[in-house]
Amino acid sequence: MVWSRGFAGCLRRMQFVAGLSVGVVIATGAMVTPVASEPAAGIPNLVGTWDGENHTISDKKGLKTWKKTIQITKQTDRRFRGHFDYSAGRKEFFGVIYPDNTSISWVASDSRGYNHGRILPNGNIAACYVESGIDATAGCVELSKQP
Repeated sequence: MVWSRGFAGCLRRMQFVAGLSVGVVIATGAMVTPVASEPAAGIPNLVGTWDGENHTISDKKGLKTWKKTIQITKQTDRRFRGHFDYSAGRKEFFGVIYPDNTSISWVASDSRGYNHGRILPNGNIAACYVESGIDATAGCVELSKQP
């Protein structure tokens, strides 16, 4: 391959190297993608019952504080599933642990908001829920895993 000078030549070299990098990443990713039924080493195990005090604010309900209990019932690698009970019934959710093994997010099929959180150094989960629109609300909870 002949490398020409100037901006066009530099751009061609960058595209060539980027193409090689993508090919290596794709090939490597296909070879090392494990399928696990439990969390792999280093991935926190979230299965269990978690309790905490939820603090929320909204235009409709104002400031509220109440006990929140969630159940995480299944976890496969970084993916998990669970539920919690509240005044209107049961809410099923599913989520992920990010590759940093600290950040987490979960959602529910019948909800308009998102939960984003962190696994704290003490093992607790600090999570905040935000929802916009007519039922806008925001709230946070620190959850402790129960024995």
